[in-house]
Amino acid sequence: MNTPTGLRGEEMTVAALRTLYGRYGYTPYKMSKFEEYDLYVRNKDFLISDSIITFTDTNGKLMALKPDVTLSIVKNTGDITDGVRKVYYDEHVYRVAKSSHTFREIRQMGLECLGEPDAYCRAEVLRLAAESLRCIAPETVLDVSHLGIITGLLDRFGVAADSRGAMLKCIGEKNRHELAQLCAAAGVTEDDTAVLCELAGLYGAPSEVLPKLRVLLGDTELAAVVEELEAVLSAVAITENAAAVRLDLSVVGDIRYYNGFVFKGFVSGIPGAVLTGGQYDRLLHKMGKASGAIGFAIYLDLLEELTVPDEPYDADDVLLYEAALPAEVSRAVAALQQDGRRVLALKALPEKLRCRRVWRLTESGVEPVENDA
Repeated sequence: MNTPTGLRGEEMTVAALRTLYGRYGYTPYKMSKFEEYDLYVRNKDFLISDSIITFTDTNGKLMALKPDVTLSIVKNTGDITDGVRKVYYDEHVYRVAKSSHTFREIRQMGLECLGEPDAYCRAEVLRLAAESLRCIAPETVLDVSHLGIITGLLDRFGVAADSRGAMLKCIGEKNRHELAQLCAAAGVTEDDTAVLCELAGLYGAPSEVLPKLRVLLGDTELAAVVEELEAVLSAVAITENAAAVRLDLSVVGDIRYYNGFVFKGFVSGIPGAVLTGGQYDRLLHKMGKASGAIGFAIYLDLLEELTVPDEPYDADDVLLYEAALPAEVSRAVAALQQDGRRVLALKALPEKLRCRRVWRLTESGVEPVENDA
């Protein structure tokens, strides 16, 4: 499905996403516009930006207009250890917009599968991520990775915790030259460094990348992770969105919060990711919960960058009613609207109004008027 952008198009996209998520049993989740500021201070590294709008509540507590939805859902959802809870949200967050570099109220949609998501749940979330992108534009890409492979290699190569952040950044940027320098400084052997550098460059259809990944990793304890990766991606491969899915081992997240699958979604016409997601079990553990979760968010403000074709008409039909009774006008408008046309009822026709047809309501009924608009 290809949905247009713009104000009217955004509402159509949101409606399509709501329908999509409802078909898979996800229920809407509503929340407050603000949370205690301390929630974001304790998890500031999880946020896209550390710029937060704060205010003091009547009880003296420092509050914040929420810059993120996931943190609120995790905070306000109990520890689910007997299955999963599937929810989606359509909320506004308050953060600095990339387009204007000023604080804006930004509409954000997404979904979360919380509790004990299994391999099917992970495949379902990836499938819904791919289908969500298709609700936005016809040309899309969903890049998928698995942090278990990257962290497993760093463990095997004995990389200290304080060196991992910089290495992950280089992997994410596919900066193999600087990655090699960091490995040398961390005492990683040349052979092991070569493995990490090659890993950062792996990209393509899962059927092409997975065999290369097996050869690169060898018969090690990471084979089970590759099997999980293949099992989940094979479930996505049977859908109509399979061609949009790419395996990209350079997709990384903050390993203090994320584990397992991580992914980013792109649509033609926008340079950055419009969808980001992954497993964030570690975030839940950090917040004192034993359960896990996987989900994603769509940043609808980025869709403003898409080229929007001008709507050639302000209305399909204009009905000029002059002194007719309200009931007569209502019946005439309803008759014109029967095939889904947009009908604008006015007493007089403005000079610059663009419409396909003009009608006049007279005593004998609705009559066509020549339209020069």
